[in-house]
Amino acid sequence: MTKLYGSVEAGGTKFVCAVGDENFQVIEKVQFPTTTPYETIDKTVAFFKKFEDDLQGVAIGSFGPVDIDENSKTYGYITKTPKPNWSNVNLVGLISKEFKVPFYFTTDVNSSAYGEAMVRQGVENLVYYTIGTGIGAGTIQRGEFVGGTGHTEAGHVYVALHPSDIANDFHGTCPFHNGCLEGLAAGPSLEARTGIRGELIEQHSDVWDVQAYYIAQAAVQATLLYRPEVIVFGGGVMVQEHMLRRVREKFTHLLNDYLPVPPVEEYIVTPAVAGNGSATLGNFALAKKVAERFD
Repeated sequence: MTKLYGSVEAGGTKFVCAVGDENFQVIEKVQFPTTTPYETIDKTVAFFKKFEDDLQGVAIGSFGPVDIDENSKTYGYITKTPKPNWSNVNLVGLISKEFKVPFYFTTDVNSSAYGEAMVRQGVENLVYYTIGTGIGAGTIQRGEFVGGTGHTEAGHVYVALHPSDIANDFHGTCPFHNGCLEGLAAGPSLEARTGIRGELIEQHSDVWDVQAYYIAQAAVQATLLYRPEVIVFGGGVMVQEHMLRRVREKFTHLLNDYLPVPPVEEYIVTPAVAGNGSATLGNFALAKKVAERFD
């Protein structure tokens, strides 16, 4: 019998569903916009139904916040999210009731962190940030996720305001917090400051230095809190090569040689898995892990 493993990368903008074989090679992958919960979940179920006979397990990495406590009454739910219509949605329950296989549930950034750690030989301590329409981070220490009663919410930590934002009285776009990392450095903050969509802003614009200032603060926080071997920045904002250079420069200035870290070109990097595939790879491995647990 062919053993297949399922991956759901449940993003606020799009869902990416995939099945892979025992070597974690993608057999088939599909993506579609994140619309209403029921429409999006129905498409997810329909995709995996084609592989139901060979499916061994499925891992879901979701935008959040989510409830990952298996002893909680709301385990598997997306909780109080800024994404319209998605608060208190039983994501795992609505998908898993259609299948007779075990499910693993975590955040999308945890899935990506797991995938990145898998392909970086010898790396056991890693932090992965996604900088896109939102900001989140997953941390791996000695091969395990960091988290207590739930997952971390590194996108909503408070950061020091850039002088330009102070002068313009700009405190970010987050509906929950004034002055948090996500509100100040995620993609929507670019348009909120300039009136121009991020992909249309010229590279020499000063707004990129403002953005990099906040992302560099995230790297400093990760360094001080977790002492990782590598910090990976993924997501649409970091696709532009000039952003990585800016973040490295500002990180070096802000850390000010307080702690020893690897050369910044090796320490602050973009994903090693091609095609934004970190979460898919991580989910395949987590799906296999949960399947073996229930064998």
